[in-house]
Amino acid sequence: MIDPLARWATQGEKPDFTGLLSFAGQPYTEDPADLEGVDVAIVGAATDELVSDRPGARLGPRAIRAAGAPPGRHLAAGIDAFAALRVVDFGDAPVLPGDVLATAAAIERTVGAVLDAGAIPVILGGDHSIAEPDMRAVAARHGPLGLVHLDAHADTATEVFGVARSHGTPMRRLVEDGAIDPARYVQIGLRGYWPGETVFAWQRDVGITSLFMHDVLALGIEECIGRAAGIVGSGPTFLSIDIDVADPSVAPGTGTPEPGGLGAADLLWAVRALARELDVVGAELVEVIPSAVGSADITALLADRVVREVLTGIALRREAGEQ
Repeated sequence: MIDPLARWATQGEKPDFTGLLSFAGQPYTEDPADLEGVDVAIVGAATDELVSDRPGARLGPRAIRAAGAPPGRHLAAGIDAFAALRVVDFGDAPVLPGDVLATAAAIERTVGAVLDAGAIPVILGGDHSIAEPDMRAVAARHGPLGLVHLDAHADTATEVFGVARSHGTPMRRLVEDGAIDPARYVQIGLRGYWPGETVFAWQRDVGITSLFMHDVLALGIEECIGRAAGIVGSGPTFLSIDIDVADPSVAPGTGTPEPGGLGAADLLWAVRALARELDVVGAELVEVIPSAVGSADITALLADRVVREVLTGIALRREAGEQ
């Protein structure tokens, strides 16, 4: 895929994107100049080169866009995020299949353009390896980040099948490189059989807080979200949501499904509450593998609603005057 900036330079004029599929029918642009005054920009990161199990997450951004419904007032929150915020779809980063370093650089550059315009990037994956370029771009402008990470898996291994750059290693790399402050890093929903104790011992040593799915069941989702917000505090924070944090009964379309996860209602409430309480400067929703077309794809449908809840939480926070 050709970088849009290079294409504009050769064509001499801005392309017409009218009628292209966009998130929730919001205005679509690939021109950084159009981001002036924008509150939130949706970015696709259509790559799955670094998965360890089932591929297909590169098709996630389009499926999430296709699963959308028209904007409207949130019946529980009492606000229309798309009326309260100026949201645009900034298209997909110009990834290069087969070249993971060029792909990461393209994602980081695209997310950086959103940040430089003063908007909050919300990235649609793609596999969870996109967390590295996503958060590196945000940390380069905001400093070390707080992180709330909703996932069945910790993604803090040193390697997966002998490979250091993977969708199972990005959080470890980001912590070690200083992009994430481990004292302000909370994981929610961990379960299953991976990773092992060596990884969790490292997490405890550096100060990461892990709330396993058995903790969520024992304490309740509201208590866990309250604890997470208290640990992360008031500084700049990133939300990283792997759709496999949800139970496969409500999100079967993902690469590494793990039974026993969050229900849809709890997940939707949780991300809205986090975005309402925290200073969210970026977010990502990853690991959606579409299994059907349009609203028949229940995983993409849930993913679309998760992103809408993030936007709703941001809108509520701004309405309350908390920037």
